[in-house]
Amino acid sequence: MTVNEISQKLDFKIIAGTSELLTKNVSGVYTCDMLSYAMAKVNQGDIWITVHTNLNVIAVASLTDCACILIPDNIEIYNQTIERANEKEVIILTSGKSAAELCYEIYKTLKDL
Repeated sequence: MTVNEISQKLDFKIIAGTSELLTKNVSGVYTCDMLSYAMAKVNQGDIWITVHTNLNVIAVASLTDCACILIPDNIEIYNQTIERANEKEVIILTSGKSAAELCYEIYKTLKDL
């Protein structure tokens, strides 16, 4: 399943990322707010859920080659972070749901494939 497909299915809002980038495949989900820990644990193809919206999340997403970053609870994302995401070709999604709800929904969606 691609980032675009799961975004449409689960009603995520796309904040950063081109239509070409949205074809990245999603293979898992990981939630973590400690950036150094996320750097070690997020796998290529994961949707990484975090409440952080500073520039450092873009660096972690780039290093881990995750499918995208997903910000829960409609947390406001800094414009500077969105600009950097577009520069570094990192997808940022957002949702009004909690991180726990998002993990469950993504896991269930991927498992049902």
